[in-house]
Amino acid sequence: MFNTVVVGADDSQTALQAVMAAADIARLTGGVLHIVTAYEPKSVRATDLPAEFQPSSTAHPADALLDGLSRIVEQRGLKPVVHAASGDPVNAIVQTAEQVNADLVVVGNKGMKGVRRVLGSVPNSVAHGAPCSVLIVDTEPED
Repeated sequence: MFNTVVVGADDSQTALQAVMAAADIARLTGGVLHIVTAYEPKSVRATDLPAEFQPSSTAHPADALLDGLSRIVEQRGLKPVVHAASGDPVNAIVQTAEQVNADLVVVGNKGMKGVRRVLGSVPNSVAHGAPCSVLIVDTEPED
């Protein structure tokens, strides 16, 4: 049923929970897992910064995040496909879902309470824009 699963992730603990849920679903269905992260492009190039402010590695933070998430997912027996996109996270997730013909998009429920729920959140916007089913994973800590 869910042969192609897309999950949106950032560097938060709640996103990790969503990635783990998506990995479990993809593993159970024998599907392919796509992990998407979005970043804001910067107008300043690292080489233009003083030496003390230049990154110590040549890896982009989005690539480092995707590499770390991939390693975690691989420990669960899956080889994910990763996507780093610049710009808005909602657009990145929805566009990736469209491009890969996703059957399911998974996101965490971060921002689904309070004012952000009224003003809009990534999970809410993805749910309204995705071309397929959407699972919003409860990532609230248990009491």
